[in-house]
Amino acid sequence: MIRLFSIIALLGVTVSASAAQSPSAATTTPTPIEHFSKGSEYTNVKLSPGGEYISFISKVEGKNILGVLQVKDYSLLSAIRFESNAQVGNYHWVNDERLVIEKQYVKGWTDHPDYYGELYSVNANGKSGRYLAGYQGEGQTGTRIQKGTALYGTSFVLDPLINDERHMLIYTYPWNGSKEPTMQIYKVNVKSGKRNMITRAPKKNADFLTDHEGNVRFATATDDFVTGEIYQKIKGKSGWQTLALKTPLQNMRLHALDGSGDGLYVTGSENGEPDGLYKLSLSTQALSLIYKDKEVSPSKIWVDPVSKKLFAIELDPGYPTYAFTDENVPLSASIKSLLQSIEGHQLRLISSTRSGDKHLVLATNDRNPGDYYLYDQTKKKLQYLFSTRIWIDPAHMAETKPIKFKNRDGMDIHGYLTLPNNKPHKNLPLVVMPHGGPHGPRDYWDYDTESQLLASRGMAVLRVNFRGSGGYGLNFEFAGHREWGRKIQHDILDGVDYVVEAGYANAENMCIMGSSFGGYSAMQSAIIAPDKFQCAIGVVGIYDLPMMFEEGDTSRVSAGIKYLKAVLGEDEKALVQFSPARNADKINAPVLIVHGGDDERAPIEHAEAMINALKKANKPYEYYLLENEGHGFYKAEHRLAYYQTVLAFLDKHLEL
Repeated sequence: MIRLFSIIALLGVTVSASAAQSPSAATTTPTPIEHFSKGSEYTNVKLSPGGEYISFISKVEGKNILGVLQVKDYSLLSAIRFESNAQVGNYHWVNDERLVIEKQYVKGWTDHPDYYGELYSVNANGKSGRYLAGYQGEGQTGTRIQKGTALYGTSFVLDPLINDERHMLIYTYPWNGSKEPTMQIYKVNVKSGKRNMITRAPKKNADFLTDHEGNVRFATATDDFVTGEIYQKIKGKSGWQTLALKTPLQNMRLHALDGSGDGLYVTGSENGEPDGLYKLSLSTQALSLIYKDKEVSPSKIWVDPVSKKLFAIELDPGYPTYAFTDENVPLSASIKSLLQSIEGHQLRLISSTRSGDKHLVLATNDRNPGDYYLYDQTKKKLQYLFSTRIWIDPAHMAETKPIKFKNRDGMDIHGYLTLPNNKPHKNLPLVVMPHGGPHGPRDYWDYDTESQLLASRGMAVLRVNFRGSGGYGLNFEFAGHREWGRKIQHDILDGVDYVVEAGYANAENMCIMGSSFGGYSAMQSAIIAPDKFQCAIGVVGIYDLPMMFEEGDTSRVSAGIKYLKAVLGEDEKALVQFSPARNADKINAPVLIVHGGDDERAPIEHAEAMINALKKANKPYEYYLLENEGHGFYKAEHRLAYYQTVLAFLDKHLEL
């Protein structure tokens, strides 16, 4: 085990008393609420391409800094930070010694950081900083960082080009007055900041895939966030061409090129069933099926970083499973061995060296928020590094079980049930927690902070992957379109009935709680089944469906309007019928509304409409406003206050 106490001291981060306890230490007291509200101590951990350094983001005095460790002795080489109200955002290694960092701003009038597209490069030792891209350019003042020519747009790294010591690719949303600008791609010198524009996106809302030489070869674009098109750039030809297939696939997504450069690994489905993994020959446009599961789409494609050979497919039908496709790839045997060494965990290769001799591995499960390891592929040696939240003892966390049931329409529905420790798993108080989205996201067998918080206080937690959720094929996802207020809620309510009939939960002691669409679902389920729940909690929720077409960032772009029309429909009567803020008189359960004043996805007008409707209907409610927070709560102290408010509300209305 690597001891990081010297690093922690240098960064100004304190170690809580519980972090020093043995993992097997018994306790009868619940884990403190503060341990759930604290953010991860180490995030965005990466290996440098040459393997000499490990980098990570940690928070010091309320701002993100970038730490760089030397792998040879795990000593801290540098702690890179910005002055004043700026902090480190996302970052990339662009060669063996240099990093490129997004500069964020933490402002007094808002609690979540803002990003204006500024990119900086700096050496691993924290020296030779350079302003590469951003609106200030040569006009920037008050800093020692060298300046570059201004680039008026919001920029992100597309490809760090780790085999090109001098350059990287970025994509930029230009500030040209358009609500939906077409992205531009530049090749940028990581030392001087000089840049050349390579191409423009073929359409708006595009994503890109580069080949092994760093050429931009493919783009995916969507007009409505529901369906999309795929384009390719042919070597030696200008412009983009639509990628035509002999066998068209729905929901086609690009993952990686194989070692030859002619084979493209893609996922998609022919008839809306769960996606399969295919190999597309670029020379013939022919597809060959590699693997397809009957229940779920692949959640991760494992490709060797050096040979570019596919060796495994990860699936999440309940517990995570792995389908190994090529036993001859050395990493295949290594991952199998690691799964046995770190038993009961789900593994992620989160970063690898250029040569593939070292890998950073993140191990998580339903009780463990995450441990980082360094794996030496040559020596077959696994070294523990650090935990994301060392103050969380997995031995004291609750078990999460996958469940599967038939809904009232005969469809198979999956979900997860978290059961508290030190209590019989029978007749428990239950909190139902619908996920956000609703289309695309889904719940997984993982460490879920809010589920663990509630379970630590004696409650069972149910999470249902209702129709409309991602990961089960387009037919399943589209089955939730225009059914937000009805059939999606039926799936959730059928899941509640399933765990009650199985004996896990007490039907007279239940609450429903969710965030974003989950907040909508909590209110709408309490309307559909007014006597089912003892309370309902909506967090940063949407409560008025017609308002979605007028307020919030989704409706600001044409693709967002098309998305809303596709998933909600345009029948005003139906939209009103399925809006909780228009039907508050049907709610019998006490309600808690929690919202952020700066929320752009679900603007504060939604919460105000819901509160006014509850007040007008003379229904009991509580309201907790985090005035400077957005769509989710950024500051640990605000998450703590939010969790305390929720627990006090549940304690008031459930028998715990």
